[in-house]
Amino acid sequence: MEIIIKNIEDVLWPVCFAAISIVIGLAINFILQKIFERLSRRTDTVLDDLLAKHCRGPLRLILPSLVFYFFLPLLKTSDVLAFLARIFSVVLILAIAWLVTKLTLVLEDFLLHRYRIDEKDNLKARKINTQVRVLRKVVIVVVGVLALGMILMSFTRVRQLGTSILASAGVLGIILGFAAQRSIATLIAGIQIAFTQPIRLDDVVIVENEWGRIEEITLTYVVVRIWDLRRLIVPITYFLEKPFQNWTRVSADILGTVFICVDYTVPVEAIRKELEHILAASPLWDKKVCVVQITDTTDKTMEVRALMSAADASAAWDLRCHVREKLIDFIRREYPDSLPKLRAEIKNNSSLPDVKG
Repeated sequence: MEIIIKNIEDVLWPVCFAAISIVIGLAINFILQKIFERLSRRTDTVLDDLLAKHCRGPLRLILPSLVFYFFLPLLKTSDVLAFLARIFSVVLILAIAWLVTKLTLVLEDFLLHRYRIDEKDNLKARKINTQVRVLRKVVIVVVGVLALGMILMSFTRVRQLGTSILASAGVLGIILGFAAQRSIATLIAGIQIAFTQPIRLDDVVIVENEWGRIEEITLTYVVVRIWDLRRLIVPITYFLEKPFQNWTRVSADILGTVFICVDYTVPVEAIRKELEHILAASPLWDKKVCVVQITDTTDKTMEVRALMSAADASAAWDLRCHVREKLIDFIRREYPDSLPKLRAEIKNNSSLPDVKG
């Protein structure tokens, strides 16, 4: 009977101690959370609001674990207590890893709030957002690997197994290194793009003869949202190994062109004045460039180029379509004889003999 009571005590006291630690830890978390929320309401910055939003979950696990380990030396060691300590150790490692990933989300949300990409002049905002989002993915992967390694190393049997594998894995490591060479190169390419930034979020690019915007950048691929809402998935190494067009690399403004083939009799100065009138009436024009030039001639027509500027690629596309439509209507209405035509000359040669049947 004494042995049974002793065994019950050996189990009951560690379990009660663990339960009390959880209750005390959650109570401390509740008090600190209320204090922090009250302080955050007194400030205008969004950083404390983001901390309270993202760090609430990890702290609910971290504080009970810390309370458990703080009072652990006061108890007599036992197998049950050692088992509970191992569980709290795993929970603490996972909670700290969770907290670190949440802190990266805090940083990302703070920068997204401060540097908004939906504004007109968003070059700096797109640069910072691209770096933060790619680096956040890198941090999550690194923290996840470190947390998994620390958890496995906390178990004696797994640690011994890992040591023996590492001691005898010389050739295997080389083979795996060659096998993972492509994957490692892809990850390095993702980090390189985050710093060198040949592309950024919301950049306008021409990839594989498709016009679109950079919608998402990961460590392994890039999502391009094409103008017709299709998504082009491109390996991230593509932007380091192949040429592509980036229309917003330095600034978003861009020149648009409209080509019209007309007859030689058309008055170019009239087209030039009409273009100025069309652009002045359009809100899409940024009032920087307005040019009409003859860029080519053939035996039948000449090519007129209208050059105009716009604030971004989307506005330039709509402006080009608008100008093309208005110029064609102007020429058709005012100078219909100057539209492209096929000339033919028929001569009546009376010297030819008459043919009689």
